[in-house]
Amino acid sequence: MEIHLPSLPMMKILSYLDAYSLLQVAQVNKNWNELASSDVLWRKLCQKRWLYCDIDTLQLQGKETWKQFFVDRIWQEHAKFRAKPNDFTHKEIALKCGLFGYAYYISGCGLTRKGQDKSVVCMVSSKNTISTWDVHKSVITWKSPVQPASIKLLTTLPEMHIAVTVDIQSTIKLWDCHNREALATNNLKSPCTSLKAVITKDDPIVLAGDTLGNLYIFRIPDLHLISTVNVLPYGFDGIYCSPQKKWVLLSKKHPYILPKVFYMNSFLRTSEFSAPVSTVLKLSLCERAFWTPRREDRITLMSRSGFPQFTKFETYDMKLEEFGDKRIVKGHLVASFELQYHKENSKWFGVSDKDVIVCSTESSLLLFDINGLHLKTFQYCPEMIVRLSVDPLHVIVVCNNGSLDVYAWEERSLLLRKCYRLHIDRPLPLYGFIYKAICDDVSIIQLITDELSLSSLIAYALNICS
Repeated sequence: MEIHLPSLPMMKILSYLDAYSLLQVAQVNKNWNELASSDVLWRKLCQKRWLYCDIDTLQLQGKETWKQFFVDRIWQEHAKFRAKPNDFTHKEIALKCGLFGYAYYISGCGLTRKGQDKSVVCMVSSKNTISTWDVHKSVITWKSPVQPASIKLLTTLPEMHIAVTVDIQSTIKLWDCHNREALATNNLKSPCTSLKAVITKDDPIVLAGDTLGNLYIFRIPDLHLISTVNVLPYGFDGIYCSPQKKWVLLSKKHPYILPKVFYMNSFLRTSEFSAPVSTVLKLSLCERAFWTPRREDRITLMSRSGFPQFTKFETYDMKLEEFGDKRIVKGHLVASFELQYHKENSKWFGVSDKDVIVCSTESSLLLFDINGLHLKTFQYCPEMIVRLSVDPLHVIVVCNNGSLDVYAWEERSLLLRKCYRLHIDRPLPLYGFIYKAICDDVSIIQLITDELSLSSLIAYALNICS
């Protein structure tokens, strides 16, 4: 005997379920299948996981329903977890002109069930140009003209296939990486120290910091200056935006300059706010920060101080409070711990959406909860860890011999699962340096330079998965 509940209370109940449970509910009967496949439910799940999901997202992906989008996107994300080392094609792109260590993806995620899209990387060369490379084909797809001044900083906005550069003369330029000439140009008053492009709920913007502690907000695509605010006494080197760009943390590693968190709308809506709304987080010598994925208001900061040095982690929840017409920001300390008992200092770290902190020393990968409870250790010896890349899905460990270990965050536990190791085909130069390692759903890249200042882009391109 089938049970038929009214649609409204049934939908309310289903709205509390995760995707796996919804798929199970859909197997009960035809009526439950129809309710559990509702676009209202699946769009909510899509927005929770990927934040910016609207009707344009469906059209760009060629999907008809949010359920179809969710299922295919999850398949795409997990394709790399299911892969084996021989599913990757190893490529090395020699960059004889040298690099300044900048390499960012300028393409969206790529794997689909019908085939494989391009994975494109944007880079700056020492010859004052920027270029884009198709990772799978190992070819240049676009190159800018030689610029009159050396390019100092680069950031990209993959969702719009846009790159932004700042040169040593403080000229900021926006490129769509199809046209030879820049789409827009503007100038900063002082040398630029930090640069970031993001999409907010209002508009896509560029945030740029200078040596005087000013923060410039430019609109994309015309680089119209929205506002300029003096936010810190000196130039800052860290810009950390929360997942949905509600908050932005600005920091500098300095004993007397404390990190500040600003409410993003107070920068963008100048007619609504007479001054930026912010608060100071009382952690000196902040070295890195990481917003908790899929949780808009939680941030973890890492500092290193003392002699011998010890590492400290503090986790805050940000809150906007209103008192009549006045709005203030408060940062509530929710957890804190120190790594005093480890012989080596933590250099890199990240946080999962389950509030698990992963950090690396030279010889180990460590997992803690935000209160400092030790969960697991992965040992590395005789190799040394030189880089760590953390995102909501992956943790990539870069070793001093150029090899990469790929880990996946477990869906239903706090731990990491080691998936596989990728090896470089040749020994690293004796005095080589690994600038960075980043990944998307289709490829993993790392940027390496040797003692002659010649550079290589090492890429691992995932083949089509069945």
